[in-house]
Amino acid sequence: MKSVLAATILGTAIMTTAFAQAAPEANHSGVLSLDAQAVTEVPTDTVTLTLSAEQEGADPGAISTALSRKADDVINQAKRTSGVQAETGGFNIYPNTDRNGKISVWRGRAEVRITSKDFAAASKLAGQLANQMQVQNVNFTLSREARTAAEAKLIDQAVNSFRDKALTTTKLFGYTSYTIRDVHVSEGSNNPGPRPMMRMAAAPASFDSAPVPIEGGKAQVTVTVSGAVQMLK
Repeated sequence: MKSVLAATILGTAIMTTAFAQAAPEANHSGVLSLDAQAVTEVPTDTVTLTLSAEQEGADPGAISTALSRKADDVINQAKRTSGVQAETGGFNIYPNTDRNGKISVWRGRAEVRITSKDFAAASKLAGQLANQMQVQNVNFTLSREARTAAEAKLIDQAVNSFRDKALTTTKLFGYTSYTIRDVHVSEGSNNPGPRPMMRMAAAPASFDSAPVPIEGGKAQVTVTVSGAVQMLK
């Protein structure tokens, strides 16, 4: 009985070993990883202006009320301008102390951000608001619609570049063709950085300010195709 059992175990072990030896190993040789990019520059089509007002005094409550009213007035005026969106930004009230650590004065700052694709309308509005809030920062961006349209044009270029690069590199390694093992497509954009504006004092209420100079830049849009191919003889 023991001899039969031993023979059975031995036979199973031999069969298992033979099967394992016969099983094909995964072929990882001749695999090439690579990527290709298509890049273009697109004029920015959206501007965001950060307007701010500051105030100081002995009563923080009065400062807060005055700045809140000013921010509300600016937002309401901006919303009456066609093609312009407005929202509140930062709002801060803080004390300044003297050398003895006592509060000498309270300061406050309120911000409003206006955004528009109509640069002329945003420029004119910023000039009209100069007696209430002044432009502190100008930021140009690319809208989602413009970015998507640019990416759609770049995908064909990136894919063709990936194919050409794969075939050229495959032949350099002595192979004749390839098959794609896996591939990924990703998009990205790089907007120009914000432009700080020179600090200016508030204009008198009767002052008819000229439009604020606004000139957009260009955003870089990129489509990247990356993956791995199996080179073939």
